[in-house]
Amino acid sequence: MIYDVFPNFSGEDVRGTFLNHFFKELERKSIIAFKDNESERSQNLSPELTHAIRESRITVVVFSKNYSSSTWCLNELLQVYECYQSMDLPVIPIFYGLDPSHVRKQTGEFGKNFEKTCRNETEACVYQWRRALCDVSNFLGYHSPNWYNS
Repeated sequence: MIYDVFPNFSGEDVRGTFLNHFFKELERKSIIAFKDNESERSQNLSPELTHAIRESRITVVVFSKNYSSSTWCLNELLQVYECYQSMDLPVIPIFYGLDPSHVRKQTGEFGKNFEKTCRNETEACVYQWRRALCDVSNFLGYHSPNWYNS
């Protein structure tokens, strides 16, 4: 394994807030996380990114309001979900500022963003995204309103 943790997230929502704290805590505990700062963005996942997902001990998926606005996030989630199914890769969902049911059912603002993202996609692609979102959001995870400030 190359990484202990592979984070999947929408940088727009969490990079300057949650993710900074998350990475600092991982570093403090000597946990090695994949950081995507140098990765080039495109419609398809690069082989480097696919390799990073496959070579991680766990994946943390941070669902947020704008997560479903990004084909990049959704395609990365598909790769994570595939690794979960084929390699039993542990996946921990975090629901940052939204209800898990909005991800599971693609409703609320998350759902509106998702519908916009799906407009130019094939039915097969949309089906795969919906299935991954529903299944991963059913995994035992963390919901930000339930966190305690201590």
